[in-house]
Parts: sequence; structure tokens; C-alpha cells
Amino acid sequence: MPEKIVTKGLVLRETQTKEADKILTVLTAEHGRMPVVARGARRKNSRIAAASELLAFSELVLYERRGWYLLDEASTIALWGNVRRDVALLSLASYFSEMTEAVIAEDVPAPEILSLLLNALYALDELGKPPEQVKAAFELKLLALSGYEPLVSECAVCGAAAPEEPLFDAEQGMTVCRRCAGAAARGLLPLDPGSLAAMRHVLGAEKKRMLSFTLRGDTMRRFSRACETFARRQLDRDFRTLDFYKSLTFPGEYAGSDNNR
Repeated sequence: MPEKIVTKGLVLRETQTKEADKILTVLTAEHGRMPVVARGARRKNSRIAAASELLAFSELVLYERRGWYLLDEASTIALWGNVRRDVALLSLASYFSEMTEAVIAEDVPAPEILSLLLNALYALDELGKPPEQVKAAFELKLLALSGYEPLVSECAVCGAAAPEEPLFDAEQGMTVCRRCAGAAARGLLPLDPGSLAAMRHVLGAEKKRMLSFTLRGDTMRRFSRACETFARRQLDRDFRTLDFYKSLTFPGEYAGSDNNR
């Protein structure tokens, strides 16, 4: 009898296969990304159907066979009902899962990343935090946890803790004063004291306080654009789910580029 594994995991991706099965990509704290076969998950009244949905967070009982994990039992913990009822929030949450899958490896423990993703989903589902704020904070923190933490504590050239007219270099992952940037300033992203402070807060705060700040207007837009552009440039890829989210939230304005808005 194969040894059973009991773990908690969140479904990052679901793929339908055969007549009634699914192949799941599940994120767990202990094992990182895991490929899981959910047999019969698409059958009516299947006892594992809910736990096999995208973004479902559940306690899972698995066993391994020929390099695959098979889902034996499941008990759901969170299904994010408010997110599922809002197409824009669901597309944003799907972007979070797609982005997470892009940076996480199989069989590498990922407790901090799982915690970050769960907190972001909770913020959208229960706390009513502004989606743009949650999105930007998630992008920045996920990149930092994945080894891409930018230098925002000071100007990368002169070392000033309060850079004059701060700019963000999304390619190099650093802030500079406009004066220090010189001719290169034209290609950098403008910040202000509020958006720079928000980036510093997200990178340094305890996870439960990561979203405990308020931004509005141009300051929010600068913060959001800096974090999204940084994610795109460092990961060197686009995300289908992000494109869809932005087409919903910025209709007529979104052009599929990190240079818009």
C-alpha cells in the first residue's frame, strides 16, 4: 500500500483530462509545486470536486504512484466565494496563481510564497482592499521572495536615503535620483515619496501588515506601474491572465504593454 501524504495545498492550475479526471498543479508549503491527478473530480457529486477547483485551498491526502501524486481525499479550507463571484477579481486571482507557478519549482519548500498568495487572496475576498494595491504589493513581494528584490532603500548612485525626484529602474531593480540618472532618466519610471515609501513598506513589513497603507491618485498609479513593470522585466514574459484582467478593468485603455497607463 503506497504511503499517504497529508498536506495543505492551493490549486494553481487545473487541466481537464480523460472523461472525468483533472490534472492539478498544487502549491504546498512542504513540497512546493506538485503535479496531482484528481481522478473522477469532474463527476457529479465527486467528493474531491470542490478541492480540485482553481484557487481552492484544502487539506489533501495524496499518495504517489509512478512519479505522480494521486488525490485520495480532500477537505476544503477556503474557496474564496467573493472572488469567484466577481469576474475581475477572479481574473486577478488567476494572475496571482499563474505568476506564482512561473517562479516556483517542484519539490522545493515554499512556505513564504504560499503564505503570501493566501494573504493576497484573503485581502481580495474578505478585507476589501483595493485590487490595484493588492496586485502591486503581491508582484513586488513575490519577486523579492524569488530572489529579485530591488534596491529601494537609497539611491543606487549617490546613496541618498531620500532620493530627489526618485526614479525606478525596472530593468536593473533600483531607485535613483533624477539628477544621478542623467540622460538615462528618460527611460525610467517616475516615483514620488509616497510610492517609494509603499515599495519599501511592502519589502520590509511583516506579512500581516504588508497591505497596511493607503495610496491614492497618481501615487497609487506610480506604485502600481513600477511593481508591474518590474515583474514583467525580471521574469521576461507576459501573463495571459493579467492581460485579461486589465482588459476588464481598463477597457479601451489597455494595449497589452507595460508602457500603457
